[in-house]
Amino acid sequence: MTSSEFLSKFKSKYLWGNLLAMLVVVILLGIGVRFGIDAYTHHGESIAIPDIRHKNWADAEKILENAGLKIEVSDTGYVKTLPPDCILEQSPAPGELVKSGHVIYVTVNASSTPSLALPDVIDNSSLREAMAKLTAMGFKLGAPQFIPGEQDWVYGILVNGRHVVAGDRIPVGATLIIQVGNGQRDASDSIDMVGNPFEEEPVGGSSDEDEFEEVTEADAEETSGGQSSHNNSTE
Repeated sequence: MTSSEFLSKFKSKYLWGNLLAMLVVVILLGIGVRFGIDAYTHHGESIAIPDIRHKNWADAEKILENAGLKIEVSDTGYVKTLPPDCILEQSPAPGELVKSGHVIYVTVNASSTPSLALPDVIDNSSLREAMAKLTAMGFKLGAPQFIPGEQDWVYGILVNGRHVVAGDRIPVGATLIIQVGNGQRDASDSIDMVGNPFEEEPVGGSSDEDEFEEVTEADAEETSGGQSSHNNSTE
């Protein structure tokens, strides 16, 4: 190809038209990507999270929906003074700025009192071990009740004055009273000594003691005279 032919093709409108079309496509793609990402990420948009705490589920869901936000339950709790399905906590906190479509995670009040199974601590652990285990599980403990028995040994647990055993379901708000030994022996455990050799005999002697009758001289003569007359009559 000669230089004149090359220059003629370089000056061709068809070539420059293709190059211009490619440039326009690249520019449009760049603009589309930029604005598309901004629209997808809601660039420059911010919504203040409304306070939905202590509102029921239906109202909270409607408030967030109107604000362009979503709601999702992350946990449940229990507050006796609040109605069931009431919002106890929310995350993120009220007032924080988020973008449209953001999910607000909430803690909902349970419809009934949650309960926990009592672990095996009765007659199986010391007071310190039982308190540590029960507290870690979320139980509420009252002042221990000391009873006769081995020092610091757990003998029972009371809930509202009633004895409970391992495996019983206990409401988380109930107070547990641990019955623990005070180191003293119960009076019923004392040993009665039978036949104490040091026990004094009663005055007057024992009831099994032989009784002796004192014989006077007159009685002896009377007895002797009676025997003699008996012998004479026999002869």
